[in-house]
Amino acid sequence: MATIEMVMPKMGESIIEGTILTWLKKEGETIEQDESVLEVATDKVDTEVPSSHAGILKKILANEGDVVAVGAPIALLETEEDEEEGTSVTPNQAPTTDTPEEKEELLAAAPAQTASIVSPTTEKAEGDSRFYSPLVLSIAKEEGINKAELAQIKGTGKEGRVTKKDMLNYLKNRTSVSSNPIPQATPSVSAGDEIIEMDRMRKMIAERMLESKRIAPHVTSFVEADVTNIVLWRNKVKEEYKKKMGEPLTFTPFFIEAVAKAIQDFPMINISVDGDKIIKKKNINIGVAVALPSGNLIVPVIKKANELNLTGLSKKINDLAGRARINKLSADELSGGTYTISNVGSFGNLMGTPIIMQPQVAILAIGAITKKPAVVETPTGDAIAIRHKMFLSHSYDHRVVDGSLGGMFVKRVAEYLEAFDINTKL
Repeated sequence: MATIEMVMPKMGESIIEGTILTWLKKEGETIEQDESVLEVATDKVDTEVPSSHAGILKKILANEGDVVAVGAPIALLETEEDEEEGTSVTPNQAPTTDTPEEKEELLAAAPAQTASIVSPTTEKAEGDSRFYSPLVLSIAKEEGINKAELAQIKGTGKEGRVTKKDMLNYLKNRTSVSSNPIPQATPSVSAGDEIIEMDRMRKMIAERMLESKRIAPHVTSFVEADVTNIVLWRNKVKEEYKKKMGEPLTFTPFFIEAVAKAIQDFPMINISVDGDKIIKKKNINIGVAVALPSGNLIVPVIKKANELNLTGLSKKINDLAGRARINKLSADELSGGTYTISNVGSFGNLMGTPIIMQPQVAILAIGAITKKPAVVETPTGDAIAIRHKMFLSHSYDHRVVDGSLGGMFVKRVAEYLEAFDINTKL
């Protein structure tokens, strides 16, 4: 018999901690290999964590509600395998490739051998004995909060621990005091009004949207694209495609293909910002916003989208969107995006001004395709014809993306859409 440590797995790029929602097994119960042991929530997704070993759940080290750093022990397993006492194992997970920056994050997040469930800071203000997660420390560094000021922030987490929500609330009040804005009005509640509590996902979306608007000065450029060739070609092949592939051919893969090509032409759209440094991303990972039955939005990511053809993109987005709607996506499938598309046209909207998904620097809203009369050039001169047109709305971070780059990029996307070959073979 051997006792091994089960540790919090890495569940996606940039994810450095997770919250334990529910233990699915109790101490003393037998666990099969690959059997789900607990549910974990990150700021991306809720997911079940399977065991990499068969054995008995000897001891639970982290309680429900605890926020645990990636790599920290969460339980002890007793197995029949001949292993050294105290060996740490990570639950089964999708393979990932860490960049040097991500490896540095993981090293910073990993606990000492004594395995506290949160990562301690290396510097503390006098009289401050609290531990801080890597995420909290990152926010403090970005906002210029020194250790003395950090020590004054009231924590609502376990043992007075400062959470991300505490930091965002503190920064909101900190900004309000410095800028002295008009106080926010408190809404009145009348008889018959319904009060609806935000669910956890809606709260996270709200926090991320506020954070993005606070971090990035948003600018939006608009271009109208003529997508008549795409509409006519899709109408011609969609029935054949459905019979052959067993799934519908939507317009989304055409948009992803055009965006991936434009990113290759303008790689400085495919970046993120770290302080005063710009990180130019090698891979083109395109996120696509998907509406859930609850009304919330989730953004699965198509990794290396530029390496997939139209059929490959179609199958990938259908798979991700389908599993997103039944909450079957892994955290890794929701992380690592370098650029995002939001199809506001699916709601009948002509255009929109979307909010950037941090730490990306740009996002494209795709408007509804509508028929309209337009001037077209013919060998015999200009003529009026009915064309299928749509608006592209490109929001970008004006700290690092100037109007020329933001405008040229969205124009190039439109050019790729307009240049679609109507003689393309299925």
